[in-house]
Amino acid sequence: MLFQFITDYIKHRLTAKTRHGTHSPFVYKLADEVIYDFNDKSEYKNIEEQRKKLFNDDSIITVTDLGAGSHLNKNRTKKVSQIAKNALKSPRLAKLIYRLAKNTNPKTIIELGTCLGITSSYLAKACPKAEIITIEGCPETAAVARKNFEQLDLNNIELHVGNFDLILPDIIAKQPTLDFVYIDGNHRKDATLNYFKWCLPKVTENSLLIFDDIYWSEGMKQAWEEIKNHPDVTVTVDLFWIGLVYFKRGQAKEHFKLKFNQ
Repeated sequence: MLFQFITDYIKHRLTAKTRHGTHSPFVYKLADEVIYDFNDKSEYKNIEEQRKKLFNDDSIITVTDLGAGSHLNKNRTKKVSQIAKNALKSPRLAKLIYRLAKNTNPKTIIELGTCLGITSSYLAKACPKAEIITIEGCPETAAVARKNFEQLDLNNIELHVGNFDLILPDIIAKQPTLDFVYIDGNHRKDATLNYFKWCLPKVTENSLLIFDDIYWSEGMKQAWEEIKNHPDVTVTVDLFWIGLVYFKRGQAKEHFKLKFNQ
């Protein structure tokens, strides 16, 4: 599985472009002003300091895994520091998700897969006036995330604990539209496609859906291809680590691969 992942990464690097290889004004602007904006932001500092605390946290929690599990650690009891090192999004990727949220300017953000709450914190900082709804399957992991939110003084996050399949439909039903949805959980083909289909009735031309780990497995690669080919999808941006899905009306259907080092 690891060999295939590395092979996919090499193929992606050979076929992906930079901003200068895109002929779409929308994607060029997105790449230039958002994806490749590596300038430091003041909001990053406190969250990265919190990440360092997690790297040094040797307390042990029991992990309830309702999804496809981890490539790196199959043990049910894990140190928080292990989870932080293996499961958290890299600083570069978390900061990108911050910029994508800020650029979208959503009223509501839904995140599937809170983990220890670092990416949730980036979302909350990016959009302080938005409501961040995040779902985590593991109660003890969620408890660590909640503590992080408190220590970072984040008051716009609503954390739900439980099975995504049971919680997400009710959350979607309560939203008039879906502005920004970040799907980073389960990592099974059927589950990922279900989440996508549940979102479709509420998306608008300003919506952004982000799918994490689109090369995680054969199933995830197949799910990503089906999502790209759906008639409602007009623009996708494949950054290898994540896939961006847009629904711009009146825009020709186009798929882009861009280089992004996480």
